Amino acid sequence: MPYKNSATDKPNIIVSGAAGFIGTNLCQQLVTQNHVIAIDNFITGKESNIDLLLQNPNFEFIRHDITQPLDLENFPELKKFQVAVQGIQAIYNLACPTSPKDHEQYALEIIGANSSGVKNMLDLAVQYQSIFIHTSSQHVYGHALDTKPIKEDYLGLVNPIDSRSAYDEGKRFAETIVANYQRKFKINTKIARVFTTFGPKMAIKEGRAVPDFILHALNNKDLIIYGNEQTENTFCYIDDIIDGLVKLAKSDLAGPINLGHYEKHALKDVAELIIKMTGSKSKIIYQDPDWHAASYNIPDITMAKESLGWFPLIDLEEGLKKTIEFMQTNMRLYEV
Repeated sequence: MPYKNSATDKPNIIVSGAAGFIGTNLCQQLVTQNHVIAIDNFITGKESNIDLLLQNPNFEFIRHDITQPLDLENFPELKKFQVAVQGIQAIYNLACPTSPKDHEQYALEIIGANSSGVKNMLDLAVQYQSIFIHTSSQHVYGHALDTKPIKEDYLGLVNPIDSRSAYDEGKRFAETIVANYQRKFKINTKIARVFTTFGPKMAIKEGRAVPDFILHALNNKDLIIYGNEQTENTFCYIDDIIDGLVKLAKSDLAGPINLGHYEKHALKDVAELIIKMTGSKSKIIYQDPDWHAASYNIPDITMAKESLGWFPLIDLEEGLKKTIEFMQTNMRLYEV
């Protein structure tokens, strides 16, 4: 089912947080069949992520902080998309600093993005009667009390005042805003709870295992695991997550819905695989988890399978191969 209400052959779609990891990859997929209005303030998103997209006539970029209201008719570059007449068919809201080390430096910005930022994007959805797809996080579940895969009805356990609370509680509050806008204004809203994701254009040196492992391996440096040999996580390749978000947008499902990989891997095994695939001389060392460390859960994706026909298609090794190839080809983008 296509996005509704567009009088042209190409719907107008907004992506906030468009210069971030997931946002950039989402734009690359959407721009093939849609007009994409990308929004980012470059607090953590990178201009280099959208360099090629800027050359596409179906793509327009607006530098804007979504914590401030946005009037699309004030931007002359959007006239070619005829927003005043054609409207906006869908809004993907991804704007929020997400890396573990952002939680300290950008705590207030995270709170703003998940409160006034979400509200401002929802106001656009009300104005244009757009589908609104909010990208939430596995961290709304907080610390699970057992190791079973988590279903969407699990309410979670989150400390509202610890060092991660701006992000974890912020994502929970954002879902509250989305749900209440839907109830009051009857707009078509959807919530995706995204679990650990990896792939090309992921930021480095921000507390995420896969990109840092690859960068260190390519430079024969030690791979650091914050934990022990039993420390585990799940890893879903970015293309599968993008496929899930688009399927959700075009479905009748509101969510919340889990999007992530159901297979867990020891970080030790992931590190060893990366060393093997890169032919690296790196060694693995273990350090105590720092305050940035979060608890990672296993998603139950039954709802996504049954309601969207979605499940991850790319396994860990194939995803790592694609990510390593991208980083090798684009080493100029990475500081060593």
